[in-house]
Amino acid sequence: MPVNITSIKTSSNGAWQGDNPLDFAFPLLIVQATLIIVLSRFLAFLLRPLRQPKVIAEIVGGILLGPSAFGRNKGYLHRIFPKWSAPILESVASIGLLFFLFLVGLELDLSSIRRSGKRAFGIAFAGITLPFIGGIGVAFVFRKTIEGADQVGYGQFLVFMGVALSITAFPVLARILAELKLLTTQVGETAMAAAAFNDVAAWILLALAVALAGDGNGGEHKSPLISIWVLISGVAFVAFMLIVIRPAMKWVARRCSPEHDMVDEAYICLTLAGVMVSGFMTDLIGIHSIFGAFVFGLTIPKGEFAERLMERIEDFVSGLLLPLYFASSGLKTDVATISGGRSWGLLVLVITTACAGKIIGTFVVAMMLMIPARESLTLGVLMNTKGLVELIVLNIGKEKKVLNDESFAILVLMALFTTFITTPTVMAIYKPARGGSSSGTHRKLGDLTTTKDARDELRILACAHGPGNVPSLISLIESARSTKKSQLRLFIMHLVELTERPSSITMVQRARKNGLPFINRSRRGEWHDRVSGAFQAYSHLGRVSVRPMTEISALATMHEDICQVAENKRVTVIILPFHKQWRGEGDDQSMENMGHGWRGVNRRVLKEAPCSVAVLVDRGFGNGSRTPGPNTDVTQKVCIVFFGGPDDREALVLGGRMAEHPAVKVTVLRFVEKEEERNHVVLQLSPSKCSEQSYSFSTAAMNREEEKDLDETAMAEFRNNWAGTVEYSEKEASNIVEGVLATGRSGDYDLIVVGKGRFPSTMVAELADRQAEHAELGPVGDILASSGHGVVSSVLVIQQHDLAHKEEAQVSRVVHTGYEKYKPGESSCVGAISNDVV
Repeated sequence: MPVNITSIKTSSNGAWQGDNPLDFAFPLLIVQATLIIVLSRFLAFLLRPLRQPKVIAEIVGGILLGPSAFGRNKGYLHRIFPKWSAPILESVASIGLLFFLFLVGLELDLSSIRRSGKRAFGIAFAGITLPFIGGIGVAFVFRKTIEGADQVGYGQFLVFMGVALSITAFPVLARILAELKLLTTQVGETAMAAAAFNDVAAWILLALAVALAGDGNGGEHKSPLISIWVLISGVAFVAFMLIVIRPAMKWVARRCSPEHDMVDEAYICLTLAGVMVSGFMTDLIGIHSIFGAFVFGLTIPKGEFAERLMERIEDFVSGLLLPLYFASSGLKTDVATISGGRSWGLLVLVITTACAGKIIGTFVVAMMLMIPARESLTLGVLMNTKGLVELIVLNIGKEKKVLNDESFAILVLMALFTTFITTPTVMAIYKPARGGSSSGTHRKLGDLTTTKDARDELRILACAHGPGNVPSLISLIESARSTKKSQLRLFIMHLVELTERPSSITMVQRARKNGLPFINRSRRGEWHDRVSGAFQAYSHLGRVSVRPMTEISALATMHEDICQVAENKRVTVIILPFHKQWRGEGDDQSMENMGHGWRGVNRRVLKEAPCSVAVLVDRGFGNGSRTPGPNTDVTQKVCIVFFGGPDDREALVLGGRMAEHPAVKVTVLRFVEKEEERNHVVLQLSPSKCSEQSYSFSTAAMNREEEKDLDETAMAEFRNNWAGTVEYSEKEASNIVEGVLATGRSGDYDLIVVGKGRFPSTMVAELADRQAEHAELGPVGDILASSGHGVVSSVLVIQQHDLAHKEEAQVSRVVHTGYEKYKPGESSCVGAISNDVV
């Protein structure tokens, strides 16, 4: 039944007094917003493996909430999204849209557009012209085919259809490029500049379309002078903003710079008020209010002030208010209006015209500009990105009654499809070549002990999630800093997850170069971020060169950059922080879990790294004692646990470097089997086991006798070199788990170093069928890193780089008593994996 909007009250008196909160504006808005956010976040989680931007999930969520899906239940639709609530929801969503377009203006760097020159302009011109012409052709088909489409004036309908097909969603494109690590490559920079040109042209065309459309009630019958006055006023507004407001905002930005120690709250509040005033002015002129907010964003100079503005409003706008806009769009979209072969044929026509116009137009011009064919095709696909800006255009067309329900639904599905295919298509056709080091890339710590060049550097790439990882990293690196042999070159990589926030895109542009992380340069004598700054004092120590960098990437692809930097910089070992970190001591100790995504980063680096890898499980290493210095007394006690195998030998090499440091006391604890309990263990493939909860070992067939000789030789050399400096002890343990845990629980050591054990000794192989908590650390590392065992020492798990060990598989063990049955030198001896499946 019809509802008088003036009779709707804001808040209820409560259920106890007989009021239903859903009959009142504010409680209903809370329910609507909660439902929208939960659904959009759930869909974003489902689409994450497909590498889709969050805008796709928000558009789909809006459509699902509307009459296309859930809204088919009229009881739900009338209760949760009644017609009288639409103006309230749209008003709140429009505030979010206003500020989002302001953020888009902040992101858009006009100077970068000017730097791109004719190339980007030519691509943008072709990317607009051809699909715009195609849109006009589609408009004629629509007017002849869709009932009611011919009731709108030719002028505004042609312009709206042309803009809808020719627009490129600049903010969505920026996120796709950042996700694919193309944002700072030549292709990405060209696409961004062309999209910026496209955006500016699209907003001008949209302003023209709005001016022509009028109020949606017969705009074609109005005097042409009205549209001319609207356009002249719009041009005057833009000129006023760029000539008067832009210099004023530059003055404000200078006043809020770090050099001025003053509170800038008043300036920020006035700027946010300026967004709304600008939106009101363009609405007063007759152009949509979002145009004013966009132009005002362009007047803000890029720098510290713009970044602070982003930080203040981006989460609230993009996380809460913007999904409301998509939901309000979805409530207007009824896919059921697309029925029959005629309507589906029109949808195919629109999608084909939009894609062909953008891709062919961009490809031809890019080829004419001497851009390689693969890159030209990639540019065409990228320029075909639609998304948020497309929905804005369509919603304005619906609001102005230029588009009816069927036209609107067809164009929304077109925007959804073209954006959805962008990422997988680009991944399929284009992968930028990444320069690597042709020699000396695949290295391990053992290589440095055999070199004759005393000046050879130990190169370490240390990764950090945040400032909390810094003390333990500095302590570990300083402990490994040989005072006699090679010098140390340290690369610090601050790992930051790429998000949908505009500031995240700005950080990517600042922290990457040519598609890869690059070394941060000092600015005004200070280093950029807190993690890099924490190493500034440490870099002043002798023989240590510290080079910081920031890696901003999606967690699913972060390992690619870590491995690529390790190869380019000829790194010897990568140090990764464990995804769990313990804080405090004793009963006050608490654990911080960074999440499963960061664990996945470590697992992929361990698998793909071009050098040795160490994972640091930090339980306060470096916090309870001083960082060791070259002239201090013993401040750290390190235990090297040795079972045998390549990974354990790498741990032994690290122990030798630590033994050179006068402030580090090294103990080697070797576990040996009792003679009467020796077994021969065969590991068999077990593909049915879950990789998350079972250990994996190398599938390479290795000669156990040779491995045993290598272990003995390495231990003999170690003891000979460090006799009297390193404490050595052997331990016979019938229960390995208890023996290892006793060492970790004792509190005698600040750090325990173990090998991952991919080609395990007999003792470690017997743990193969044990249920793992952290399988990527290997059996011994997992025992020491698992929670609830009372281990108080920090743990470093080392994996030696060896291409022969790259292939791993989940296994179970089969124990054969009687070691003498097997001939020396057999490849099927201890630790080898049989091809039989259990």
